[in-house]
Amino acid sequence: MSRLAVALAPLVLAVSAFSAQAQDTHTGHTMPATAAPARPAQDPHAGHVMPPAQTPPAADPHAGHRMPAQPAPVDPQAGHQMPAATPGQADPHAGHDMSAMSPAQTDPHAGHDMSTMSMGPPNVATSADNPGRPPEDPLPPAALAGPVHAADLVFGAEAMAASRRTLIHENGDVRTTAVILDRLEAGFGDGGETYLWDVQGWTGGDINRFWWKSEGEGDFNGALEDAEVQALYSRAVTPFWDLQAGVRQDFRPDGEDTTHLVLGLQGLAPHWWEVDAAAFLSTDGDLTARVEAEYDQRITQRLILQPRLEIDASASDIPELEIGWGVSSVEAGLRLRYEFRKEFAPYVGVEWSRALGDTAGYIEARGGEAEDIRFIVGLKAWF
Repeated sequence: MSRLAVALAPLVLAVSAFSAQAQDTHTGHTMPATAAPARPAQDPHAGHVMPPAQTPPAADPHAGHRMPAQPAPVDPQAGHQMPAATPGQADPHAGHDMSAMSPAQTDPHAGHDMSTMSMGPPNVATSADNPGRPPEDPLPPAALAGPVHAADLVFGAEAMAASRRTLIHENGDVRTTAVILDRLEAGFGDGGETYLWDVQGWTGGDINRFWWKSEGEGDFNGALEDAEVQALYSRAVTPFWDLQAGVRQDFRPDGEDTTHLVLGLQGLAPHWWEVDAAAFLSTDGDLTARVEAEYDQRITQRLILQPRLEIDASASDIPELEIGWGVSSVEAGLRLRYEFRKEFAPYVGVEWSRALGDTAGYIEARGGEAEDIRFIVGLKAWF
């Protein structure tokens, strides 16, 4: 028996090899080096459903023959140069050279019309998309080709101009009157105890007004130093500025009274500075100018800090008024007021004044001080 087993062993081995060749359709093909068949992830055909092997005579009559490379339809992967697979590789076609493939093969969306796709936010329905909303037709070109007032085409430009004037007079040309007590104060300094008033008011409409102004100062221990009154016609030239013209009358107990022509500009400058600037031409031919500026800085709704600046200048020397050529004096002050009501606000503050140039020389020549600092207490009101 042992001799019979030894004699039959080569036959059994040949049958086993013949059966293995019948189960591999690529037997005899020249294949690139691949990883060991024991690791399924390295075999591009791992997991494919293979047809059952046939008996040696029916599977392939040429089994064992060395066959040339088969055409592509036999095996789409035949002849591919496959890189060495890594463990766990999921894509059996990774590393294939696909440069020769058409866009339709490389891009699944190639050739699709995607122009209607929106890349922005979704189109959310609004009230304009409401089916019950009345349709709105676009403006016809003729709607913007006519006059500024369309009613002029129906009733005539002259008749409508008269109607608009009446409408403005009845609804927009409102007459108002105001009195503003800007400064009513007492000052305490080295020059003694002084008092001062600065009052103004108007009556009229938004465009045309009559303005009046009055200023004066004196010493509690002496007489009135000087006072002035202005009567002005005011016309709004821009929404924030009024052009003013009129006369000014000065009163001096120790000197000659003087009359001036006045041309000024009053209004609200950028950053909410209230500005009052004017030039004065006296009956003696003396030309002077004054600029006042103040600003309300709100600390709270009732507590307000107001910086104020006043500059006086003259085009010539006026010895009888102790005024020199150029910038004659400067005043700068801070006032802190508390508004019990908008119409009533007492304040305290400090003010510095300085005479310059020849004006300082005139004051010092009579024994006065060219520079002064005063603490002030006052009242601001309007009605």
